[in-house]
Amino acid sequence: MAKFTRIYTRTGDDGTTGLIGGHRIKKSSARIAAYGTVDELSSAIGVARALCSGGSGGRAAALDAWLAWAQDVLFNAGSQLAAVDEKIPGIPAVTERDVVALERAIDSAQSDLPPLNNFIHPGGSPAAAQLHVARTVCRRAERLIVELRDEDDRGIGESIRYLNRLSDALFVWARWMNDAFGVADRLWNPASAPPQ
Repeated sequence: MAKFTRIYTRTGDDGTTGLIGGHRIKKSSARIAAYGTVDELSSAIGVARALCSGGSGGRAAALDAWLAWAQDVLFNAGSQLAAVDEKIPGIPAVTERDVVALERAIDSAQSDLPPLNNFIHPGGSPAAAQLHVARTVCRRAERLIVELRDEDDRGIGESIRYLNRLSDALFVWARWMNDAFGVADRLWNPASAPPQ
């Protein structure tokens, strides 16, 4: 477990940051962009958790448990990305089991929903709207990790597959919460006219 004595170290004032194991790299590197966006995703999920609390009974509690677990797995992904030296013991990793668990969660939530025959706009209840924001951040994190993999595949593991599945889960969970709050998804209307 990490122990922090003070929050600022001044070591990053030169535009570099330390990786697990002691290597220092530029804060503008693809690796930092990737795990920084994973951290941003966890923050977006944290807002969704706050917006889900206090409503929709058991469904909100079930979703909160899944989102709390997702934040833990995202921290594992960030740790893995920050530890380019694969010989460091004890670094948590995203696993195949995590991907399969998300697939199970998607199938379970989707079984409560009517079939979707059209694209929908992000929005609806505040909780669902924030889950859609998290979904788009998740897709960006996935793209950045794919970009990183193309130049340096160390520390990637199952992160790309997990994020791909998580973005799907966030989409389904947004619909699931709209359904729980009694808010209809707004369907895309390709022939939409401007308001009068």
